[in-house]
Amino acid sequence: SFFLDSTRDSLSLSLSISVGIAEVLMCRQKARNALGRVFVSQMRELVSSLHHDSAVRVVVFRSLVQGVFCAGADLKERAEMNHSDSDLFVHGLRSLMTEIALLPMPTVAAVDGFALGGGLELALACDLRTAAYSAQMGLIETTRGLLPGAGGSQRLPRAVGFALAKELIFTGRRVDGQRAVDMGLVNRATEQNPDGDAAYREALSLAREILPQAPIAVRMAKEAMNRGMEVDITSGMAIERMCYARVIPTRDRQEGMAAFIEKRPPHYTGE
Repeated sequence: SFFLDSTRDSLSLSLSISVGIAEVLMCRQKARNALGRVFVSQMRELVSSLHHDSAVRVVVFRSLVQGVFCAGADLKERAEMNHSDSDLFVHGLRSLMTEIALLPMPTVAAVDGFALGGGLELALACDLRTAAYSAQMGLIETTRGLLPGAGGSQRLPRAVGFALAKELIFTGRRVDGQRAVDMGLVNRATEQNPDGDAAYREALSLAREILPQAPIAVRMAKEAMNRGMEVDITSGMAIERMCYARVIPTRDRQEGMAAFIEKRPPHYTGE
């Protein structure tokens, strides 16, 4: 594991390779994990390092700042940018969210506090989301004279449906963890605990359910679903066939069959 730091921002990546879970720990205390230039560039570096790491089976994004997942854009920094700088920065933020969405292994966002604007867009770029009931989530950009610019206008409708996403974005409304799980914005919600990390514990529980499964099969399933979502059903079936063909020659597939016949748990190696 390694740690990246600067005077104003910090982000660390704790790699729990022994169990195959990588944790991206956001700890920009004073700015409540606001997405500033340095923070975004550090996050990009971390995501890039994870992309080709076959030992990582699940990635969990979490915050070490109490009561906050990510407060969204760094508005103090943004206020100092001209139109051109602002456009470039938001383009970079949008591409970062795309890089997170394109990670080959499952990703889980553990939302233990506020996830507003770009903070919710970060959570939406993950495959799965867990939240504390007390967490507050919202794409609040219209209340600031903006619209979601880092993928939120595209990913929220895909997560909760078109009409509901429009209502949430037009009003800039915030929802708590209970409402979020009811509308399908998060997969699991739970009562917050005294340590303030209930969503993180729920995310770990979810990650541990994924870990025993065949990693190549899981990655191919993610690719089939993500790519299939964007095309017609016939093209989607072709994508599924292509992904399926990539697991047939794996040792893990043979292990899965052998374990079933021998009535024992499979032991997958990702080969």
